[in-house]
Amino acid sequence: MVSISYNAQNERILLVDDEPAIARIGQVMLERLGYQVTVQLSGEDALEKFKTESDSYDMVISDMAMPHLTGDQLAVELKKIRPDIPIVICTGFSERINKENAAAIGVKGFLMKPIVKQEMASMIRGVLDSDKPA
Repeated sequence: MVSISYNAQNERILLVDDEPAIARIGQVMLERLGYQVTVQLSGEDALEKFKTESDSYDMVISDMAMPHLTGDQLAVELKKIRPDIPIVICTGFSERINKENAAAIGVKGFLMKPIVKQEMASMIRGVLDSDKPA
């Protein structure tokens, strides 16, 4: 049996979720995988942080359903600042976004809630590794 490593390689992730409990669970999950995690509790705060520290992150993981600035809206704004930033959107149920819509705005990954640690780990590694030069 082949073992696949999903562990971090010192990557930094900006995690955005407007629900503090969900954000904390996500942070703990990612930190246990070895990632350095910065949490923002709103799309607006994440955008402001990203404007001043865009080179500080290797990836952004954002909830879709947030007030004022949704995950897909945030993704569009982040891509204007740094077109190469890999973004993963997490959602429970949304008629507004699906994998195809997400891909159309440059989102590299799409996870359905509730998030399973192994699925998240696999998605993150896949997205980060696909953006690295061969």
